[in-house]
Amino acid sequence: MPTLDWLRNHPQHCAQLGEWLYRQFPYEFTEQPLADWQAEFAAGQHNGEWDMLIAQEDGELLGSAGLARDDLPQRPELGPWLACVYVRPEARGQGLAEQLIEAICTTVGERGHARLYLHTHDRADYYARRGWTLLERFESWGAPQHLMVREL
Repeated sequence: MPTLDWLRNHPQHCAQLGEWLYRQFPYEFTEQPLADWQAEFAAGQHNGEWDMLIAQEDGELLGSAGLARDDLPQRPELGPWLACVYVRPEARGQGLAEQLIEAICTTVGERGHARLYLHTHDRADYYARRGWTLLERFESWGAPQHLMVREL
C-alpha cells in the first residue's frame, strides 16, 4: 500500500523526482540544464517554493504532486498552484494521482486558501471530471494551455 509524505522528509528521492519532472515537462525547461533544475528543485523543498508530496511503497518512489507558490509566470497574482503531478508508468491506473491531488487540495484548504490553480496542456478533461473549472485557454511554450481552478 503506497504511503504519502513530503519530499523534504525523503531527500534521497529529490534528484530522481527532479529528473522525472524535467523529462515529463520538457517544454518548461528548454533553457535550463537538468543539473540546474535539480538544484533549484531541491532548494525549493525548504524555501517554500515547492512543497512536493510523494507516494512511495517499500522505499520506492512512485509519484508526486506539488504545491507551488508560483507556477505560471504570466499570472503572478494567482496561487497557490497544483503542479508537477506525475506517476511513474508502472504505478498508473490505480488512482494514485487522484490520491496525491486530493491530499494537496486538503493541505491547501487547511492552510486557509479558498482555491487552487493549475495549468495543463493535455489533461484538462481529467481535471474537469474531478471538480476543476476552466478559467481560460492561453498559448504558452508553443502549445495551447488550460488555466483551471478548484474551489476548496
